[in-house]
Amino acid sequence: QVQLVESGGGLVQPGGSLRLSCAARGIISSSNTMGWYRQAPGKQRELVAGITSTGITNYAESVKGRFTISRDSAENTVYLQMDSLKPEDTAVYYCNARVRSSIVTIKDYWGQGTQVTVSS
Repeated sequence: QVQLVESGGGLVQPGGSLRLSCAARGIISSSNTMGWYRQAPGKQRELVAGITSTGITNYAESVKGRFTISRDSAENTVYLQMDSLKPEDTAVYYCNARVRSSIVTIKDYWGQGTQVTVSS
């Protein structure tokens, strides 16, 4: 079965940094599009950053220049480096894998989420 396990969340002061990790099991993360989403209380889940199987990245406008998505193929892990954190970054962050199992079949898998709180 496919399993995505997030870690690295916590409490940090504004301007601080955190590094989130997403360990994938049951899939090869480097063969699929991977992403980080977040959901704050009372808001819809939004895409934060994504990386394709060929290494192309994209970011939400609100995090450009502050967040970096990357992956370690040997460890089958995707990372989100978050710098210059702001209170509005507070949310539960979810790892996502978009897997194409056939030419007409695509399925999304989700981790359970990790809490990030930015507060003084």
